[in-house]
Amino acid sequence: MNIVTLTEETKKNLLENLLKRSPNNYGEYESVVADIIADVRANKDKAVFAYTKKFDHFDENAGNIKVSEDEIKAAFEELDPAYIRIMKKAAENIRSYHQRQVRNSWFESKEDGTILGQKVTPLSTVGIYVPGGKAVYPSSALMCAVTAKVAGVDKIVMMSPCNAEGKLNPSVLVAASIAGVDEIYKVGGAQAIAALAFGTESIPKVDKIVGPGNIFVALAKKAVYGYVSIDSIAGPSEIVVLADETANPRYVAADLLSQAEHDQLASGILITTSKELADKVSKEIEGFLKVLSRKEIIQASLDNYGYILITKDMDEAIETANAIASEHLEILTKDPFAVMTKIQNAGAIFLGEYSSEPLGDYFAGPNHVLPTNGTARFFSPLSVDDFVKKSSIISYSREALEKVHEDIEYFAKKEELTAHANSIQVRFE
Repeated sequence: MNIVTLTEETKKNLLENLLKRSPNNYGEYESVVADIIADVRANKDKAVFAYTKKFDHFDENAGNIKVSEDEIKAAFEELDPAYIRIMKKAAENIRSYHQRQVRNSWFESKEDGTILGQKVTPLSTVGIYVPGGKAVYPSSALMCAVTAKVAGVDKIVMMSPCNAEGKLNPSVLVAASIAGVDEIYKVGGAQAIAALAFGTESIPKVDKIVGPGNIFVALAKKAVYGYVSIDSIAGPSEIVVLADETANPRYVAADLLSQAEHDQLASGILITTSKELADKVSKEIEGFLKVLSRKEIIQASLDNYGYILITKDMDEAIETANAIASEHLEILTKDPFAVMTKIQNAGAIFLGEYSSEPLGDYFAGPNHVLPTNGTARFFSPLSVDDFVKKSSIISYSREALEKVHEDIEYFAKKEELTAHANSIQVRFE
């Protein structure tokens, strides 16, 4: 990994390098994605079938595009029962955590007949994208679908690419079933996002699309935003470990590599006040690389976006972590809770040496669909709030309106919107 003593110049260069991974910087793919979306919008199932044949090598049709109950049953039979039990435990942890986020409608009334409030309504239909390809993500199916169910979504539709035999990974199917997904379709890539956004003869149109995906999926979500809602335009995975001299270098190295194995664009960054820790972590990484299975991907990630940053003190380390605004932030310091209070920008924060990032990926309960590429400055993790909409409630009696009608009319006239003023005025002629 690149060991860098932090300065204003090196920090600027680092942030610029990390932002190169954003989907917004892959404009060369946008025209390809736009063509796929236009084709699916115009030709519906016909286009979806053609893209599945082209990219996944499966002869798809209206009879086999949807996962059947028999296929789900077979997936349960194929998996180790211990794996299924663990998935169910994870689902319960996710459910329990997100139930605390549920908001209820509220109303406030006054004696003069004024009633104000907010009506909270779950979305009717939500689409979930679960990637395939380089890795399998049943955990994403759990995170997205369980949260949507807690929010009260009526219908959850899942999309995931199949193999040449038309099969989805059995662990993804089992996770979807445990989480309460209603319909599963064998479609991946930009064409899956387009199908969810506009609907086809086989696939229903949804109100919102959530879940991670590759660059084509991310750009497709960006393109259909406005026709449907989306969670975010996710970039490659990333982790920042904020550590002082008390951190265990072996733990730090292992945690950095846990994200580097996702893909070549993933980023792992150690920010530390200790040159000694930096050197030890670098050596531990070299040792791990000899035994880990995805070492080629990890090495490419580390070469391109892996850094060990040495700061003069903890204040500078915290400032740098806030500037990066990482998807995952681990705090391995003498007093991690004190450091945490100074963190403003992070998707998920892991405190202490026994709270490594994979705990959040799989089991703890908080959502692992998180803001990436610095967007933790203004985005939050996927939550129940992503699956509901809120309507304002306003009800005034004549008595209540009479007290303020002249103020409203005056305001409207100042904006030169006389019809607005008239709408109030006619009630008191």
